[in-house]
Order: sequence, then C-alpha cells, then structure tokens
Amino acid sequence: MTIEAYLFFEGRCEEAMDFYRHSLGAEMLSLMRYGDSPEAPPPDKLPPGSQDKVMHGSMRLNGSTLMLSDGLCSGRPAFQGFNLSVEALDMAGARRMFDALSDGGTVRMPLAPTFWSPGFGMVTDRFGVGWMVSVSVSP
Repeated sequence: MTIEAYLFFEGRCEEAMDFYRHSLGAEMLSLMRYGDSPEAPPPDKLPPGSQDKVMHGSMRLNGSTLMLSDGLCSGRPAFQGFNLSVEALDMAGARRMFDALSDGGTVRMPLAPTFWSPGFGMVTDRFGVGWMVSVSVSP
C-alpha cells in the first residue's frame, strides 16, 4: 500500500509547483487545469476565472510522488497537523533544500546536528507547508 500526500493550495498551486521544481529539483509528472476537464465543475463550486487553475498536478521528489491542486480556489490554504519529511544524502544537500524552503518561509528549527541525524531542521515554506529536512542515516 502506498500513501501519498495531496496538497491543496487554494489558488497558488502552479506557483508552488514552480517553486518546488526550482528549489527542490522536483520533477513535474502531470498538470491538468480545470479548463481541460471534459466536465465543467458546478458553477457554485469554483470562483469565476478558475479554468486556468490546477485541478490536478503531480511531481516526483526524492523518489516519492507529491500530488497538488488548487482545490476550490478559495484563497485560504490550511496546512495544519502534518509536515512533509524529506531526506538528503549529505549535509550539503540538506542545506540546499532547507535554505530553498526557508526563502520566504519561517524557520521553526534551524538545520543542525541532532542525536538521531547529522542534520535536521524544520521550516514552514512560503505557502504554509511544514517541512522536516534531514540527512539520511542509512548506509
């Protein structure tokens, strides 16, 4: 069984996908806009002009699939009660990811050595998504 994160950016999805592609090296797998759908959404569900918003997108990051959408385009994303965890092979890779995610975001725990990892830090990115960045301890 696979569990994959599906994030709803409520209007900023394409911006988030570009940010993750450039800052984390995520690979774009798919992108479908509301206007691409053969079925129109109910008119009372999406605000006018939402046809160019992302209905579904997927990206590959560190071997995992991350799914993304603009959801109902409410302009009010709410990322609470979870963090995404990403591992780097070394401290230099962890530093690059951590610094990229910190750009426009909020550092909650600086990237530093811990008793369980040569490097671990927590950051909330500019979209409100919480991340835990660590250096892999696997051989």
